[in-house]
Amino acid sequence: MSDPARTHDLVVYGATGFAGRLLAAYLAGAAPSDVRIGLAGRSLSRLEQVRGELPAAARDWPLVEADSTDAASLAALAASTRVLATTVGPYVRHGLPVVEACARAGTHYADLTGEVLFVRRAIDRTDAVARDTGARVVHACGYDSIPSDLSALLLAERARADGAGGLRDVQLVATARGGFSGGTVDSVRAQFEELSRDTAARRLVGDPFALSPDRDAEPDTRQPRDAGPPSRTPDGRWTAPFVMAPFNTRIVRRSNALQDWAYGRGLRYGEVMGCGRGIRGAATATAVTAALAGVAAAMSLPPTRAVLDRVLPEPGTGPGEQARARGWFRMQVDATTESGRGYRATVAGQGDPGYAATAVMLGQTVLGLALDGDRLPDRAGSLTPATALGSVLVERLRAAGHTYEVAEA
Repeated sequence: MSDPARTHDLVVYGATGFAGRLLAAYLAGAAPSDVRIGLAGRSLSRLEQVRGELPAAARDWPLVEADSTDAASLAALAASTRVLATTVGPYVRHGLPVVEACARAGTHYADLTGEVLFVRRAIDRTDAVARDTGARVVHACGYDSIPSDLSALLLAERARADGAGGLRDVQLVATARGGFSGGTVDSVRAQFEELSRDTAARRLVGDPFALSPDRDAEPDTRQPRDAGPPSRTPDGRWTAPFVMAPFNTRIVRRSNALQDWAYGRGLRYGEVMGCGRGIRGAATATAVTAALAGVAAAMSLPPTRAVLDRVLPEPGTGPGEQARARGWFRMQVDATTESGRGYRATVAGQGDPGYAATAVMLGQTVLGLALDGDRLPDRAGSLTPATALGSVLVERLRAAGHTYEVAEA
């Protein structure tokens, strides 16, 4: 497992931030004792403080000072480890130097981004380099977008094994209890700021195949809207737009294309938020739709964005321990195949989806990259969770307590 030429097997970069601390704490309990883990960030004194608050298994973890504005420190960091997990966002502001350093060093990389603009730029700048060095660059390794990405993979594999043909129509319905952190707000703010001043960026984000490895080769299949009106599923549940759909759907479509459209060239993939049944469900769906539209409008304009900044969480803050423990998520993913057969995937987990459950997802991703190299798909470059780790990550998450099931409907 260990590479004697590298000091660490795995480093958490951004360990002093909210998400980074949660990831470090999870790894302290979940990683085998012989995995060489380090903590990295801009301030050694803050890293020492964080390490002192972690479980005993982390008390001897080495500390690495590195800054995303210092190319030399990032190069040294990337060269020192086999795998780097970064929680330093907004990624569109701070992430490109980190992923570039890892691609050049042949270091496997994983992040928690939900930013289309960042991922597109990282693909364009690092995919070829990472393929040459053998680095697996894996974006979207948290609640966005592991459940979406792995459920689509499992559905396609089951349909193929049954001889049912490719996937045709797939809809994910998400329900969850959770909060959000200042870091998440900062990432949303950064993307809206750029979209408000850049027409080309707005066109890119609006393209359902924005993250395709070959946009010209994509089929003309019309995709579901990311932000449609309230609607009802065939079984009577009311739904509203899902805030993560504009990112998750593009990750799933990238996974399909990276596998030569193995899910189906006619795949239509969409995501919505489940709001319940009856009058209460309709009212909730209407309120959620209006609220999302209002927040999007407010984030798009500097004056109203400044007003929101006064009431939204600041970077470095997030849901408390009790709130994280009470959280949960559940996704029901219904698929129809080219032959007309139906399948349903269920993905679920305990803990606040964006934080407690995400620490599990990112933690198992980086442990898979560090420990399971001989079992992973034979790919390098700019990848997705499904294409970089596939069934290995499904197995790891099941063992960690998450549900990943597929059945014929």
